[in-house]
Amino acid sequence: MRLFRFDRDVGRPIDAFGSQGLVMSRIVRHDGGVQVGCMHLGAGGRVGRHDAVVGQLFLVVEGSGWVQGQGAEPMPIRAGQAAFWTAGESHAAGTDAGMTAVVIEGEGLDPSPFMAEAL
Repeated sequence: MRLFRFDRDVGRPIDAFGSQGLVMSRIVRHDGGVQVGCMHLGAGGRVGRHDAVVGQLFLVVEGSGWVQGQGAEPMPIRAGQAAFWTAGESHAAGTDAGMTAVVIEGEGLDPSPFMAEAL
């Protein structure tokens, strides 16, 4: 067995698209074009608006905040919930108190057959 880290201390700060308070820890990249990372957003942090290159699943594992899709109002999100953006969809996310999310990105990604939709 080997142990690995993906906490904030091993990540790198991201300021692309006007992002603030964002640290990204890479987890894995698969030959099929799927990659997984962990976004650590500090209090007041935000992921700046940009278009998803491929499908992107944003799984909140700690904290709470908001997510926003193309042309939509920001929606609250908390630990245990996820947002999914399709390829080309403009999106953003942020938090007042802090939020950690595992992000899975890949061509043809579709969580709907496996995950229950939030009400």
